[in-house]
Amino acid sequence: MSNLIAKSAKDRRMAEIVAPVIEDMGFELVRLRLMSGEVETLQIMAERPEGGIEVDDCGAISNAVSALLDVEDPLADAYNLEVSSPGIDRPLTRLKDFETFEGFEAKVETAEMIDGQKRFRGVLAGVEDDEVLLTIEQGTIGLKFEWLVEAKLIMTDELITEMLRQRKAAGAFADGEEVDIKESPESEEDE
Repeated sequence: MSNLIAKSAKDRRMAEIVAPVIEDMGFELVRLRLMSGEVETLQIMAERPEGGIEVDDCGAISNAVSALLDVEDPLADAYNLEVSSPGIDRPLTRLKDFETFEGFEAKVETAEMIDGQKRFRGVLAGVEDDEVLLTIEQGTIGLKFEWLVEAKLIMTDELITEMLRQRKAAGAFADGEEVDIKESPESEEDE
């Protein structure tokens, strides 16, 4: 399992426990983080293999994972369980994410310095073998997927427009709600 999905050893252990249940329900684990605090929070991001997830799906995953964790009991202390979609400016955690979102802006961070830097910002240019291609000011570079420690999309008007288009195409606005995907959210606020 990619370290982008589950970073720490504890995260990876939790992912090993919950991923099969999530997959059996027809979803994919996008990211899992056990976040510290007064009460720990187990944050799970999931989606359908073709993308997208609804609120009811999150509830169903939460119920199934909660029941499993009650039996497995991998956490000694109390915790909160949070199941959500990856969101628009989502983390990129699987090699396929870099292909799916080709053409959109992203921030990528590597574990080691590469040509004097660890953080890169550019336009995703797909995948070649085990490398993520990113177009930056200097040109297109290839970063081995295993080098990455963090990657996420950058919220842009183009990304928002594409997500709205996909939701509309999938019938997400079947309740009659009209959405004009030609306008950016900023232009609506200016009116």
